Amino acid sequence: MRFKQDFFEQLDDFYTQVYPQGISNPHWLGWSDDAAKLIGLEKPNDALLMQLSANAAAPGASYYAQVYSGHQFGGYTPRLGDGRSIILGEAIGPNGAWDVALKGGGPTPYSRHGDGRAVMRSAVREFLVSEALAALSVPTSRALAVIGSDLPVLRESQETAAITVRLAKSHIRFGHFEYFCYSEKGAPDRLTQLLNFTLAQHFPHLTADAAGYKQWFVEVVQSTAKMIAHWQAVGFAHGVMNTDNMSILGDTFDFGPFAFLDTFKEGFICNHSDHDGRYAFGQQPGIGLWNLKRLAQALTPIIPSDDLIAALNTYQPSLINHYVSLMREKLGLSTDNDLDNAAQAEQEKQDLALISQFTVMLENNQLDYNNSLRKMGQIDISSQYSPLRDDMLNVSEFDRWYQAYQARVGDVADVAAWQQQRNRHNPKYILRNYLAQEAIIDIEEKADNSKLIQLQQLLTRPYDEQPDMDHYAKRPPDWGQGLVMSCSS
Repeated sequence: MRFKQDFFEQLDDFYTQVYPQGISNPHWLGWSDDAAKLIGLEKPNDALLMQLSANAAAPGASYYAQVYSGHQFGGYTPRLGDGRSIILGEAIGPNGAWDVALKGGGPTPYSRHGDGRAVMRSAVREFLVSEALAALSVPTSRALAVIGSDLPVLRESQETAAITVRLAKSHIRFGHFEYFCYSEKGAPDRLTQLLNFTLAQHFPHLTADAAGYKQWFVEVVQSTAKMIAHWQAVGFAHGVMNTDNMSILGDTFDFGPFAFLDTFKEGFICNHSDHDGRYAFGQQPGIGLWNLKRLAQALTPIIPSDDLIAALNTYQPSLINHYVSLMREKLGLSTDNDLDNAAQAEQEKQDLALISQFTVMLENNQLDYNNSLRKMGQIDISSQYSPLRDDMLNVSEFDRWYQAYQARVGDVADVAAWQQQRNRHNPKYILRNYLAQEAIIDIEEKADNSKLIQLQQLLTRPYDEQPDMDHYAKRPPDWGQGLVMSCSS
């Protein structure tokens, strides 16, 4: 790896230098060739294993933990920071630089009496979901590898430590701006320094002045809206949408108790600590806006309130536009770009209603979200019969919806091509929680990572028919339905 150290060299009060502590008996559990290409790596080797398990220094690495704050479940925590993640620096890849972080690399000044370790099950889950989301074209941080060990760590019971090697285009979060607004370190100067750095590194098309700041916040609002639209379209629940877990670039970030939907349920909660359902699946769009408002409050010393409010007002239309666009691709609803703005807005409104009726049917009939969408690839849109009809308890409700759906789709000249298009937008395979759990159990009980490797390879091609893997597309067994996870997951 070749590093540059822009954050480390230019923002010296925004982190603490801290060196990771190695894990014993390190071994590769998983490796992503796709992520490796982002930073110019090829295959894993022993020297790299020792560096990424913190048993040897990585040439050119600086090693530091960032400081930030954040709103956690609605309450402000004034000092958080990287409690179990240590950043090596920005690795230079063929198409840009990516932060490399060892998640689970040991304690930092921000560990808050924790051990700074990640347990194997959480490291495996983050590795799998990072690469699964990337294959679904969801904006996300990436995972280069997961490294196992025999180092014991104590959670609810004794487990073993592991490290996820995370790649992120940036680790700057909403919580960074909150910290340097509300801390005693001279808010306007620090905020301006951080924002100018952010612009230079990640928004080079913008100028470091009032006009650039205004446009930057618009882009943050809209990239966040786009990310959450992707979550809703693929049926992904993040689980812990605290402001310190929100990337300034609109990338999915900091995985804990996440889940993809099995049975569709707007109120699905994947985090057993979320007793009030604050971060339930259907609440994510509203929480995205709430988090952006907290960021806007932190920016008031340097950006006029009128500009912040104007940017926030673009959130809902942007999210709806992206969501409807993604769902149109899934359902095969074409768009007419020749329509004027008013007609396009009316069509979007009608399509959103049609999409909402579809998801309500799924919930009322307790149907699997992704499997139901995948069946779109089996529909002959000219026929009165749909394979989805056989899954419905309320057939008359479905018939009314299907009639409206057929009218919206219109005539299809090449049904086979239309079906192939649906299969290119509706995955056959998603990371169901029970599949990740089965891979984890094999590692725990048999020291066998073959299921993890197979699952990761499967999820890099989620849209492809892979006949030998059909069992991975089935609905979960009873024990795997609606699994919820803890924050240590």
